[in-house]
Amino acid sequence: MDIEIFPHRLLSADTTERLLNDLEKIEGVKRMVLQGQRLPQGSDNPDRRTIMIDGEEVDLQIKTGRILMEINSEETIDEVKEICEELLPFGYNIHMGLFIRKQKTVTDQIKYGDKLDEVPDEMIGLTDQNAKLSERAKVLKRKE
Repeated sequence: MDIEIFPHRLLSADTTERLLNDLEKIEGVKRMVLQGQRLPQGSDNPDRRTIMIDGEEVDLQIKTGRILMEINSEETIDEVKEICEELLPFGYNIHMGLFIRKQKTVTDQIKYGDKLDEVPDEMIGLTDQNAKLSERAKVLKRKE
């Protein structure tokens, strides 16, 4: 099951960092995808910086507009709402649906060709097919 957190404002780098760290602690979250306006390269923008998520550095390249999450069950939504109430006082919406692709598509076959089998299953649906894989996605593994 997927959910979409749609904040009523674009999130700053600090808010994005706090939100992702808190959401990452929820046991029922399988994976998350950030979507938003791409930030220009260079040091002129304070939101284009490296953030720390669960002790790992992530280069934040967007102004976060929404967060897509794959979750285990509907009970997880209540935990997500608690975190959003605390960190998004300006408001947000949560929608249930299918937002993250779960299987490889014809577009993936065209993009990656023979190397499609080398793309890890956890990366399916997380990246823009028109972008280089190394530039658009960062996989953070849970420490067990």
